[in-house]
Order: sequence, then structure tokens, then C-alpha cells
Amino acid sequence: MRTFDAPIPGQSLTDSPKNAAYERPPETADPIEALDMHLDNLSKQGAMEDVLYFLEMGVDLKTLVQGVLRSGVVAGIHSLDVSLIIAPVIHEHIKGFAEAMDLDFNEGFEDKEAEEVINYRRDSARAKKMLDKLKEEKGMATPMPEPTMEPEMEPEEPEMVQEEPAKTGLMARV
Repeated sequence: MRTFDAPIPGQSLTDSPKNAAYERPPETADPIEALDMHLDNLSKQGAMEDVLYFLEMGVDLKTLVQGVLRSGVVAGIHSLDVSLIIAPVIHEHIKGFAEAMDLDFNEGFEDKEAEEVINYRRDSARAKKMLDKLKEEKGMATPMPEPTMEPEMEPEEPEMVQEEPAKTGLMARV
């Protein structure tokens, strides 16, 4: 690619309107037809292998589906509204293939912090049950207090008191 092959800033304002596919009306406004087009494209040889490769490399499923649907909008196949309607079906279609291949993939909907809190609470509850069971077996049936998820407080550092410097000079005489 040569340096001068890039578009000039503001060129889109001087080009003829409806030059790009996404600026014209879409080929179909029917979600079923758009879904059929995407499923046909995904069933082509090598397409699903590429999708599963990206899932395996760490791209989350939500981002992958958005990319597939965005390419349909840019190509002028369907509108953005139609892609929002068919997104769950494409998501489940690809997810089915990934699960059939027993891939470990991220769907893209998880909240890591919330998941950690839930796992901590589950582990705490299991530990409490096990300790209660051990105490019960030994005849010391005292309930254990419920663990809390409070943030650890850092010890405060004492404030440094700065003494005012002794007043010397012309204004100190007043």
C-alpha cells in the first residue's frame, strides 16, 4: 500500500451520496432471511473452523457475534435493527458448535468481580457447613459466625505535622 492511497480527510463529505453499501437500503428487512444468509455463510467450508479458532484464542463469543453481524450491516445485507433481532440465534448457533467441540470459551457476559464474590460466598458456606459438621461430631455444636465480605482496611499513617519556620527577616520585626 502506498502512502497516498488513503482517503483524504473530509473526502466522505465530497463523495457522491449512497456510494457505500451501508448507505443504501439493505438487501433484506426480514430477520428470517438475514438469519438464513448468516447461517449459510457460517456453514461454508472453513467458516466455522475460523470462528472456533478465534474462540479458542480468547475472543469472547459476544464480540465474535457482533463482528459477524456488523459485517452483514456494512455489506448492506441487513440493517442494524435486524442484527439486534437475530443476534441471540447466531450466538446460540456458534455456542452449540463450541460446546460440541468441548472448547473452553468465554461467552462475554460474565462479570468477573460479581463471580468472585459469589464463589467466595459459596466457599464460605461450604467451609461453615464442614466446620459445623466436625464440631457436631466432636460434641461441640457451636455455630460459627457468618463471614462477611468487607474490604480490608489499611492502617492509617500518622499525619506529619509541619512546624512553621521561625519568622526572620524584615516582616518579623513588626
